[in-house]
Amino acid sequence: MNMSFGYYPPERRDVPPPRPPDRPRIPSPTLLILLVVLGVLIGVVAIRFWPFGRKDEVTEPDAALRVASPRGELWDIEKGIVKVAAKASKSVVHIRAVIQRSAGTGSGFIWDKIKGKVYVVTNFHVIENVAARDPTGKYYTLDPDSKIEVVLNDQTKIDRTEIVGGYPDKDIAVLFLRGADPDKLQPIDVGHSDNLKVGQFAFAIGSPYGLDRTLTWGIISALGREITTERNQKPIKNVIQTDAAINPGNSGGPLLDSAGLLIGMTTAIYSPSGSSAGIGFAIPVDEINQVATEIIQHGRVIRPFLGVNIAADQLASQAGIEKGALIWEVVANSPAARTGLRGTSRGQLGDIILKIDDKPIDKARDVFEVLGNKKVGDKVTITYLREDEQHEVTVTLE
Repeated sequence: MNMSFGYYPPERRDVPPPRPPDRPRIPSPTLLILLVVLGVLIGVVAIRFWPFGRKDEVTEPDAALRVASPRGELWDIEKGIVKVAAKASKSVVHIRAVIQRSAGTGSGFIWDKIKGKVYVVTNFHVIENVAARDPTGKYYTLDPDSKIEVVLNDQTKIDRTEIVGGYPDKDIAVLFLRGADPDKLQPIDVGHSDNLKVGQFAFAIGSPYGLDRTLTWGIISALGREITTERNQKPIKNVIQTDAAINPGNSGGPLLDSAGLLIGMTTAIYSPSGSSAGIGFAIPVDEINQVATEIIQHGRVIRPFLGVNIAADQLASQAGIEKGALIWEVVANSPAARTGLRGTSRGQLGDIILKIDDKPIDKARDVFEVLGNKKVGDKVTITYLREDEQHEVTVTLE
């Protein structure tokens, strides 16, 4: 049987005509109104429950100033501190030693008024960058290309300040305020430093970081300390240690006792960070009194050299010495060394000076007072005590 395969065409289907694109549908006005109302409701709910709330719910138009409660009187200790600060701050000054484009800053205090001349005491290192030696090498003068500005308590600026003299060994300098009105200035009240006690209050006033007349207070932490600064490798002996906050800019400012009397001048701090670490040091006022007076008199320190360092009276008292000046150290090759005077060493007290010529020596400062009236080349007779035996020796001052 013959079979043949025929071709069958595909089934025919009608193709629909092309449709135009749909036109966008515009919401009806009713839908738009509903959407607006819904948005308003959502906004109200959001404001109502938003963490910050609505302004009319957190403000109160009827708010009024609080009535301050009257306080009672200050404590007695507060009254005392306020009195100390109010009086002493009138004598404190701010100092800028300017040379070219650099300036050193520090503090100082009105020391004295003599025949219309006003003198300020500060640290030597505060004005060191503008100080120059005169041709003789004996005196300090102001560098010609520099100036010293002193700002007084009433913010008056004195820019014609001159250097009277300086004594770097004790970090003391005296300035003369040319053009200052002495009638408007108040010298600081001077006390003693030979009767200080560890633990008594101490107040420092100065210009730390340029904040003038800043008061800090603490206690006297120790007496008879010895310090060596980066500027001067020669140690400064018998300084006062205090924990009253002392920062850069306090240098040259007064250290006061609770009676408001000057007992020292802040000069250095111990601080790894450069800021107050509660360990500050001050030059005792008894030494300032001696040095400043000599500088004002002569323009420099002219002190006959005996060659002894005297222990602070507090240290002598701890050793059971209530009268006389204990020799702490004898300088090698000095007049005192050549005459056999002995200093203090471990396990052995030094000689105790009882008299210089006919002047009884009761305290350390008596030695400085007697020698301050002597001249180089003068011979003095020193009566001293060694191991309960009294001796006498004649020394030629150099």
